[in-house]
Amino acid sequence: MNRQNQEEQERDFIRMIKENERVIYKVCSVYVSEEFPMEDLYQETVLNLWKAFPRFRNESSYSTYIYRVALNTCISGIRREKRRPKKAPLSFSAELTFEPDNMEENIRELYRLIRQLKTLERAIILLWLEEKPYQEIAELTGLSRNNVATKLKRIREKLKVMLNY
Repeated sequence: MNRQNQEEQERDFIRMIKENERVIYKVCSVYVSEEFPMEDLYQETVLNLWKAFPRFRNESSYSTYIYRVALNTCISGIRREKRRPKKAPLSFSAELTFEPDNMEENIRELYRLIRQLKTLERAIILLWLEEKPYQEIAELTGLSRNNVATKLKRIREKLKVMLNY
């Protein structure tokens, strides 16, 4: 690749990240934990986006592409961590969740409950909250459209029960 093409690719990538930064933070915020601080998830997601960017074929929107990479990055990190032996932290002082100051209390509560869901459930409800169509959620998660609809109904019921406790 010549220098001009590389510079153009870098500009396009930076523009894509800036325009979709909210999407990256939203996906990562659902998977934040003691093992996975926001900064690490965000950085790893952007790194994976950069690695995959030359293969992006414009068959979907940038936001769909970013969702797919961010979800895969977060879920893969959780799977890797589950295989590692557990470590006991020496200290615990930092706030572990990404909650901007302007989020209302009910939104924070919703995200707190979402973080208690299973990995796939988190991905599905997050995409649904972003008003993604069922077919797009199915494509991003590898499920059938009908399976997405069924799981989404169960997840919403589960959240309602969790909210009432």
